[in-house]
Formats: sequence, structure tokens, C-alpha cells
Amino acid sequence: MAKGGFRGGYGGGSQMNMMKQAQKMQQDFLKMQQELEASTFEFSSGGGAVKAVVAGTRQFQSIEIDPEAVDPDDVEMLQDLVLAAVNGALKLCDDRTSEAMNKLQGGMGGFPGLF
Repeated sequence: MAKGGFRGGYGGGSQMNMMKQAQKMQQDFLKMQQELEASTFEFSSGGGAVKAVVAGTRQFQSIEIDPEAVDPDDVEMLQDLVLAAVNGALKLCDDRTSEAMNKLQGGMGGFPGLF
């Protein structure tokens, strides 16, 4: 054996750093996931006539409809307002999730496509 013994000439120290970085990223990811799941996203349509609230888990928490928005002669308008509020709340949730993932991936340099 060479003087000084085997030192793992394959960058053992850098592998250890990569493992530490991967563990930290996993912890950051879990924390981000918990924060997102605890969040709520609210979107209103029709000037506030319909309001939808979605949890970070993408489950609907509530839909509120202003009684003045209920017109038996124009059910289609109310349906459109409900769809707009629900889709808007889901988009807010998705946008926030994407933003958080991009922020997390920004510090990952050497691991593209990991998530």
C-alpha cells in the first residue's frame, strides 16, 4: 500500500458533501411541502359574488356565493362564476407550488430534474 494508506482518490470528501447537500435538500423539501399543505388559496370572481378557497393539498375548503348572484333566469352565469373562482384558486395553489419548487431547485445546481 502506498505511504499514507488509501485515501479514496475518487473525491470521497466531495461525495460526503453531496450527501449532506442531498439531505439538506430533502429536509427543505419536506418543510416546503408542510408549509404548502398548511396554506389556503382564495380566489373571487364576479366582483366577489363567488369565492372559492382551496387548501395547499388541492382540496376545496369552501365555496361562498353571494345570494344576489343567484338568478334563476341566468344559471349559466352563476356556473361560470363558480368555475372561474375554483379554477382561479387552483391556479394560485399551483403557482405557489411551482414557485416554491423553483426556489428549492435553484440551490441544487448539480441535480437538474431531480424533482
